[in-house]
Amino acid sequence: MIFFLIGQSSGQGNPIMGLLPLILIFVVFYFLLILPQQRKQKKHQQLVADLQKGDRVVTSSGIHGTITNIKDHTITLLIADGVKIELEKGHITNKLNPSGS
Repeated sequence: MIFFLIGQSSGQGNPIMGLLPLILIFVVFYFLLILPQQRKQKKHQQLVADLQKGDRVVTSSGIHGTITNIKDHTITLLIADGVKIELEKGHITNKLNPSGS
């Protein structure tokens, strides 16, 4: 009978304390993984929205070129004399300075 009473008293605790480690892990993941990824995504969306004809850009595959035409979802890049390619706007990763560096 004594063991039964001891088991009951030690089994009851604050249920919030059981969830606290889980909540803490979620908060850490949010600040270390989710929030920086959202900021990076917003920055990329702004970069894509600000693209203009004549901008020098770099694609995700490392191709450097100059924008010659912009459509709703695609752009046309001039990558060499007379060589143009059309690709999705989302594949632009960087906009270069006018000096080309």
